[in-house]
Amino acid sequence: MKSSVIEVLQQYNNFTKLKEFSEYGNGHINDTYLLDYEGSGKVILQKINKTIFKEPKKLMENIALVTSFLRDKIEKNGGDPDRETLNLIKTKDGQSFYEDSKGDIWRAYNFIADTICYEQVTNAKEFYESGYAFGNFQNLLADFPVNKLSEVIKNFHNTEDRFATFKAQINEDPLGRAKTVKEEIDFFLNREEYTHIFNRALANNEISLKVTHNDTKLNNILFDKDTKKALCVIDLDTIMPGVAAFDFGDSIRFGANKGLEDEVDLSKVGLDIELFKAFTRGFLEACGKSLNKKEIELLHMGAIVMTYECGIRFLGDYIAGDKYFKIARENHNLDRARTQIKLISDMEEHIEEMKKIVEKYI
Repeated sequence: MKSSVIEVLQQYNNFTKLKEFSEYGNGHINDTYLLDYEGSGKVILQKINKTIFKEPKKLMENIALVTSFLRDKIEKNGGDPDRETLNLIKTKDGQSFYEDSKGDIWRAYNFIADTICYEQVTNAKEFYESGYAFGNFQNLLADFPVNKLSEVIKNFHNTEDRFATFKAQINEDPLGRAKTVKEEIDFFLNREEYTHIFNRALANNEISLKVTHNDTKLNNILFDKDTKKALCVIDLDTIMPGVAAFDFGDSIRFGANKGLEDEVDLSKVGLDIELFKAFTRGFLEACGKSLNKKEIELLHMGAIVMTYECGIRFLGDYIAGDKYFKIARENHNLDRARTQIKLISDMEEHIEEMKKIVEKYI
């Protein structure tokens, strides 16, 4: 065991009689470990990646505030707060995290037993459960004072800002790649209007900032092992003030795509309208009453805008020399961008059907 881990464990009560210690999960950002203690059960221990999260203390303040609020709300609603939300373990000093001698930030959660996690959507029932879980997450936090939260990644879903970065990457073009992807560049430039939709709605007070998760993939939900019901939303590092439609939209972008995010055969890529229907039903059943009319009207556009935003990020990174997103093959980020383009095009063809589905489940 690393000396830094030993140092951290000494900051917690009851972390004695360790039976097992191992790396845990499929995450690529934080260092995550599973600890099994005799008599006191299992614990998740994590070191936060300071390269990605520049202000980890503010991140932890956000998580502590939100999980405490969720615990109280779930308890009042007659739920099980030990299983339906993440629960931070306090240090001996009563803190929600520990800063070690190297300046790294660590946290510990109670392990939620008898759960499973899915990496890909395999059926509509799972995706309905996913929609309900993320909708319920927003609904439970609808009256949380959003101004108490810090913006842990500045302009994370500010599509106008992402677009400005994209144009700068095209102009800089360090490897001369821009001329080889003119068609893809033009696709995004011709849809600049998408970048303004939500910023304009916020500026006009038609929608408001809410507590948003900002990484609403299926694998960020724990499902009950026996009932297969969605149980708990996890991976709360990107909790920030945000737009409800972006949480909705990123789930659709990732989960309702018929193909993989980096599929080379674009004939396999497109919007699975049945999965869109299933997620929408679950999401709106859980949080429809906490959204205003405009927020609901814009949900389907959240799917398009989130796909657009990812597309310009993938293509911009390809042009810049693959500096941000990890690649596993040549042209990987270009393949990802083309997948987003195909998905956007398919969404545009189904836009009226998407709107009618949202209206059906209000």
